Amino acid sequence: MNNYSSKSYGVAVSLCGIFGMIGIHHFYIGNYLHGIFDLSLLIFGLFFLISGPAGLGLLLLGIDVIHTFLIFYKLITEKQKDGSGKLIVTSSGRDR
Repeated sequence: MNNYSSKSYGVAVSLCGIFGMIGIHHFYIGNYLHGIFDLSLLIFGLFFLISGPAGLGLLLLGIDVIHTFLIFYKLITEKQKDGSGKLIVTSSGRDR
């Protein structure tokens, strides 16, 4: 039984590193609800930051930043799973 995802490790890490707060990496790896939640944090955070209360906007954006760092860490340490529950690993990680 193959427990490794067919999703590209490099693409997942790159999307998280570049577009992390938007949540594009979640859509790529098949965690759609997680992606919608991540995108919602950004949208509502920016909305509240602009229209007030700014403190709530900063809180939501702060949660989004922390969440992005945690997912990025899980990706680079090969502990993140895709939407099917399979680990996203480098090609050398599949040889273990």
